[in-house]
Amino acid sequence: MAEEKEVVIKIENLVKEFGGRRVLDGINLEIYKGESFVIMGGSGCGKSTILRHIIGGLRPDSGKVYLFGEDISTAGDDKMDGFKKRFGMLFQSSALFDSLTVEENISLPLREHTKLDEHIIKIMVKMKLELVGLHGFGHLYPSQLSGGMKKRVGLARAIALDPEIIFYDEPSAGLDPVVTAVIDKLIVDLSEKLSITSVIVTHDMNSVFRIADRIAMLHKGKVLEIGTKEEIQNSKNEYVKQFITGSPDGPIGFFKPDENYLQELTK
Repeated sequence: MAEEKEVVIKIENLVKEFGGRRVLDGINLEIYKGESFVIMGGSGCGKSTILRHIIGGLRPDSGKVYLFGEDISTAGDDKMDGFKKRFGMLFQSSALFDSLTVEENISLPLREHTKLDEHIIKIMVKMKLELVGLHGFGHLYPSQLSGGMKKRVGLARAIALDPEIIFYDEPSAGLDPVVTAVIDKLIVDLSEKLSITSVIVTHDMNSVFRIADRIAMLHKGKVLEIGTKEEIQNSKNEYVKQFITGSPDGPIGFFKPDENYLQELTK
């Protein structure tokens, strides 16, 4: 009998509308402990909107979102603060504070959420910098770093509290292919070394097949297919086949967001 996998994130019939447009249309997903799960799809398909629901940034119009077995769909701020200590987030822009050094950026979660002594915080920050290959860079400011280095600092900050889950929002955005491959390897290495569940939102197909244990393909707010990277690569679904090959010919159309939708996304 196969060992039952522990579900750390579960989404049931998730629906969300912006400006009268249904962005998520009955999403159902289960993400297992310790796996690297990629959510892929074209621009406007609902990838980042799912991520915002999981981290508590949005509330469903209907449906449920479970994190560590608890329904967070209607959780209050205090409860969500407790959950946020258990996950980290690497933002697309890295979201570093320009006025703070690398070390100060990474130490922010430790100062905000713990009562550790300053010398312990410094030791932990150095450990995180080691893990992302930036030993000795703690005194620099973000303006002195390359795009790939900023991503790695953002990742060091995301793992500062030793989270159980890390969420990645387009981790390869703005990076060249070589640096992208370095970041992908770092994601895989950290997942294995720290036994972290990784949830990655991306449309970079090279990254998808380097990182993923399983993949969910979204299109127009619906999950078209879920499977291992081998299953997705061999999919018979015409939408999936077109997306992973990047062909201009096929059933995928082009989404043009209206003004109401753009206003909702920037709130």
